[in-house]
Order: sequence, then structure tokens, then C-alpha cells
Amino acid sequence: MTRLLGQLEEERRKLNELEKESLEQGIPLFENEAVQAQSRKVDELIVQLHRKRAEREHQLR
Repeated sequence: MTRLLGQLEEERRKLNELEKESLEQGIPLFENEAVQAQSRKVDELIVQLHRKRAEREHQLR
């Protein structure tokens, strides 16, 4: 799980940088495909983390 958290942190950092660059260039975030792709990557990692936590909780019961 620690690896997943580290990966999520790194991908969020990348997303924040892409968002910042997009806004500086005057490109709306929803029109920037790189931002959208990175956002989907972050979303998937969040889902994976949530599933692992749910599995762990279920096993502890």
C-alpha cells in the first residue's frame, strides 16, 4: 500500500504541474487532453487505493 500511496503522490504532483502550466497558457483544464489523461491516471490510483483499503478492512473483520 505504501508503494501505491507514493505513486499517487507523484501522479498528483504531475497533475498539479500540468494544471498550472495549462492555466498559465490560458487553456481551460477541460480542454487540455494532457491534464485530462493525468487526471484519469490519478483517479484510477485513488480507486485502487480505496479497493485495497476496503479489502484490508474486510479481512480484519
